[in-house]
Amino acid sequence: MTEKQASSSGEFEREPVPQNALLGQGKFWGMYAGEHAAGTEFMIGPLFLAAGASLQDLILGLLLGNILAVLTWRFLVTPIAIAKRMTLYYQLERIAGGSLVKFYNFINGILFCFLAGAMITVSASAVGIPFGINYAVPESLFGLGAPSFTGLVVVVGIVIAIIASAGYSTVARFANIAAPWMIGIFAACGIISMTLMGATDWSTISEGKWWSDAIDFVQSKEGEQKFGFWQIVVFAWLCNGAMHVGMADLSIFRFARSPNAGWAPAIGMFLGHYMAWIAAALLLAAQIKLSQDHTANPGALAWGALGWTGILCVVIAGWTTANPTIYRAGLAFQGIIPKSSRTVMTLVAGVIATIAGAFPNLSAQLLGFVGTYGTVLGPMGAVIFVDFWLMKKFGLEDEYAHKSQQTISIAVLVAWLLPVSVGLYLIFVHGLFAAYAVIPCWIACGVIYLALSKVTQGNLEAKG
Repeated sequence: MTEKQASSSGEFEREPVPQNALLGQGKFWGMYAGEHAAGTEFMIGPLFLAAGASLQDLILGLLLGNILAVLTWRFLVTPIAIAKRMTLYYQLERIAGGSLVKFYNFINGILFCFLAGAMITVSASAVGIPFGINYAVPESLFGLGAPSFTGLVVVVGIVIAIIASAGYSTVARFANIAAPWMIGIFAACGIISMTLMGATDWSTISEGKWWSDAIDFVQSKEGEQKFGFWQIVVFAWLCNGAMHVGMADLSIFRFARSPNAGWAPAIGMFLGHYMAWIAAALLLAAQIKLSQDHTANPGALAWGALGWTGILCVVIAGWTTANPTIYRAGLAFQGIIPKSSRTVMTLVAGVIATIAGAFPNLSAQLLGFVGTYGTVLGPMGAVIFVDFWLMKKFGLEDEYAHKSQQTISIAVLVAWLLPVSVGLYLIFVHGLFAAYAVIPCWIACGVIYLALSKVTQGNLEAKG
């Protein structure tokens, strides 16, 4: 794809977004409401209960963690996005070199596809309920569900990929339409669950026995666990670490007309990652009280509380999250083959996400997965941060790979892989809670990049 073709597509993948293509704040509020009040909330919310989080820790921990997430989007991502108006991938290409960024883009795209695959699984779990097609998690991580369930995943994946391939404006329009209705449904789920458990007066609610009884039941079946206050805070802050500290949402906010668009994630965090997570956890608590069943099947939870309305909510909520995730993955894959069509690359991302969605156990690992992908992708955001804010202050060149025509920046390569390798070692060998590794890896990456740049940058005039 030539730069002229890229411009005519309206996505501006390899050039700054021009003034006449900028979008108002409403587009961003709608997209973030739809993306984060999502089908996966029906999975993540119950996991807090199953992991043994106290109700007080959950309410206060999610509050603080989501505040931190919103501030990170507004003050870390948005200023750079508006100043540069480039995708994450094109900015990294200019900083790290084309060959290194192709490797990064491949990892980035694959991880986003796996995340979108979990959302496709959630939507398919809801579609199958009225037809008697069960969502069951096999023991093997890469075990397939029933053939009928796999077929549903394929159908849902095709629809999501087609919407995402139409571009950011279509993704945002779809989310704007769906978001207000979905948020109301999530609230209804919580209210109905409280009613079903008899928690309808302040004394019963504050006593919290209905919550502790549900935890005791789950842990009698699955073994004792503890998910403390700071784990909740860090998870809520960094479950989208790749998007904010990792700067993936530069690709979104480059279209923003005003920096105030950076506050838009607040609607997704507080209505999705706060209210919806708690409401989904209440659904599981109610299901345990009524039927002694602790299976966190998103479709079944919604069906039990709201019937067809709940099913429709899970399906659409999964779509509104998977759409922008697949859109991001398509941009990543296009970064590997710059002359390719973004539409084609988005469809490729949709195919990979659909394949991932066919393995139900992947979606059951969300608490660990989102921390791990933040650990892998997040540190590259530190490279962009240092390059934008600090390089010139230290007498160094920004976008050095572009200016020196390097294909691989050794400074970026070492700064990224070294802390990430240590982080993954601690996660998989020593059992570190994955989200705890994100910020230490991010800080280490930025410091190493700055130090190595001081050593490796040569005289550009001499090279020219």
